[in-house]
Amino acid sequence: MIVEIAENKQQLGQQAAARGAEFINEAIAEKGTANIILATGASQFEMLDALLKIPVDWAKVRAFHLDEYIGLPATHPASFRKYLKERFADKLLLKEFVYVNGEADPEQECRRLEQLISGSPIDVAFIGIGENAHLAFNDPPADFETEAAYIPVELDEACRRQQMGEGWFKSLEEVPRQAISMAIRQIMKSHTIICSVPDRRKAEAVKNAIKGEVSPQVPASILREHPATWLFLDRESSALL
Repeated sequence: MIVEIAENKQQLGQQAAARGAEFINEAIAEKGTANIILATGASQFEMLDALLKIPVDWAKVRAFHLDEYIGLPATHPASFRKYLKERFADKLLLKEFVYVNGEADPEQECRRLEQLISGSPIDVAFIGIGENAHLAFNDPPADFETEAAYIPVELDEACRRQQMGEGWFKSLEEVPRQAISMAIRQIMKSHTIICSVPDRRKAEAVKNAIKGEVSPQVPASILREHPATWLFLDRESSALL
């Protein structure tokens, strides 16, 4: 794992986007196309803004959505489909954007997504780490063993409180209890992982992921076993290292 520490979250976003774009462009140059994964949440704001400004032949890029709440309409302000459509996909001419449909039958949707991603090896995964050290919506204890590409998951209270704390919902009761998430092993199949983690509220999770043992209780710790993970922090999120 390569760790880079920026002065602030804006610089973090710029550095993460630049590194990720470099690997996307390398994939396009090598094979004529690239497949990427995109995450959502407040941690990705600056990175996505910066990524949009970097020259990439987006018409040769297929993007896969990392996770989505079960049962939440795409029109809801907290919908990750809405987030990615408005903040990224609508601003580019992509080859394809594969969204997770949280309103579909979860088991059928997981099978549909698995069929699509199984034929599209991921070149770059843009992800974050949750306050409880989750990856995607794989809350602790995360399933490190499943070979399924996407799985239905139960969201723990710490995860749900984070979503409320970031302002996506007005109360804890409004936050869905279930989601469809890309599974840990599928994320780890990515050729390169670009992980953006700003803010002081993530410092404990960052410390546990980097300094503690690799464990399902700290899902992000598994990133240390990936051969090409770039972890971008700011002064706040790296405060406990």
